[in-house]
Amino acid sequence: MATDVWGVLDERQRLSWEFAPFERVGPLEFGMTHEQAEEAVDGVLETALRDGSSGSETRADFWLADRLDARFSGPAVTVYYDRSIGLAGVAVNALRGPQVTLGGIGLVGQVPSRLEDRFTDYAETHEKDVQYSQCADPCSPQLGLVLRAQRAGDLVLSRPVMVAEAWADRCWDTTEGCIPRQEWKTFEW
Repeated sequence: MATDVWGVLDERQRLSWEFAPFERVGPLEFGMTHEQAEEAVDGVLETALRDGSSGSETRADFWLADRLDARFSGPAVTVYYDRSIGLAGVAVNALRGPQVTLGGIGLVGQVPSRLEDRFTDYAETHEKDVQYSQCADPCSPQLGLVLRAQRAGDLVLSRPVMVAEAWADRCWDTTEGCIPRQEWKTFEW
């Protein structure tokens, strides 16, 4: 069976996770070690790749355990660790990642312009600032959330990146923020 690099899970197929700013993304808590993160997602996600360090960060990719299917390629979740704080960033794949919600708003696999409107309304209601990255991604450092975009064939869907409080300052800044450059280059999977 051929690999469908653009295969997008529908909402019924996605895991359901909630985002609690600066605390957790689903079962993944900011500050965890990689071993603790693996244990937290055991049976649901499996580590497929763990990169060596680049500076003070390490990256790991998690794949859906029950959907290691040849029709789909790419990880469901990419996590970033900072040596000084542990789990510091979580990026959710727009095509096959869990549906992560914030205040009832689905952040994953959405049409970016529609999500941006809902996100800015949410931010205003909760008195949070919205900034924009050099790539025009909406972000709230007060929530530790960047709403990036990811290609799905001829479509572009939302790929949220949620960060620990230590990484929130300048999280919209693609050159001076803490989110690794590798994440800013992720547009396809």
